Amino acid sequence: MAHWLIKSEPSAYSWEQLVKDKKTSWTGVRNAQASANLKAMKVGDRCFFYHSNEGKEIVGIAEVVKAAYPDPTDKEGKSVTVDVKAVEPVKAFVTLAAIKAEPKLKDFGLVRQSRLSVVPVSDEQWKLIMKMSADK
Repeated sequence: MAHWLIKSEPSAYSWEQLVKDKKTSWTGVRNAQASANLKAMKVGDRCFFYHSNEGKEIVGIAEVVKAAYPDPTDKEGKSVTVDVKAVEPVKAFVTLAAIKAEPKLKDFGLVRQSRLSVVPVSDEQWKLIMKMSADK
């Protein structure tokens, strides 16, 4: 199982909305690298749900329930989407500031490629962030 981080502005689509909806299609990703990351996702992969711009923190864990397929919102037919479901909130939010302050996360995609909306998370990064959430 691989791990990912997916980002959304809470005013556009929040963790609370995903919990209410139970699952959603992760549409609207147009960046080539982020799209490649969507294509690499497999059913059962876990994702950190990150609130960008407002909050700037990991707030929940989602799971991929449908692998990449054509994004119906892309009129050009080049982009893909995946379906994700809410699994659980994190024990305590993990802020971008806390992530940047942790030397072991200096190579984390959220830090290195901050504009990317979908980034891979290594097993070590996943475990460390989960520990950071539990330690608060």
